[in-house]
Amino acid sequence: MKLYITIPSPYARKCRIVAREKGLADRIEEIAVDPYANAPELLASNPLVQVPTLIAGDGLPLNDSPVICEYLDALGDGPRLLPEGGAERLRVRRLETLANGALEMGVKLVLERRRPEHERSASWIERWTVNMGRALDGLEAAAPDPARLDVGVITAGVAVTWIGFRHPDFDWKTGRPGLVALQAALEARPSFMQTRPDA
Repeated sequence: MKLYITIPSPYARKCRIVAREKGLADRIEEIAVDPYANAPELLASNPLVQVPTLIAGDGLPLNDSPVICEYLDALGDGPRLLPEGGAERLRVRRLETLANGALEMGVKLVLERRRPEHERSASWIERWTVNMGRALDGLEAAAPDPARLDVGVITAGVAVTWIGFRHPDFDWKTGRPGLVALQAALEARPSFMQTRPDA
């Protein structure tokens, strides 16, 4: 299998962590590409030219981190990181979606700030910043437990580390002791240490 990534991408990191937690790292070739340069190998497998993109064992391209993680979870060894059904699956999906939402706001902020200053929208920057904080408050209230590893917990951990990395002036820690503890616990895991966004 091949996994197209950029090292700083939180969505790619999530997939890389799941691959390691499921014992699949040695079966996946991680290929760093530049999506903004329309990397030909990425464009050939994903018309949106986005990372992560996984080329499955049968050659099927899979896009979007929740889809990739679900595929890897079913393929790999050990306990399921995404329950197969019922209320528990919904709980994990809800947590994952909330963490992905925080990331989405953060990515929008990064892209907006890359625009020439005269083209930037102060109102959108403010809205996305406020929404990112609200999503983090929602994650704090959901109390993800690092001892109960699942895709939702992984995504929450990835989100707070990436927000701290990309938005160092945004104080995500104050008033969110649960997320601070979550980050400390998860970043000590080998799967997290091997995939840091600043590597």
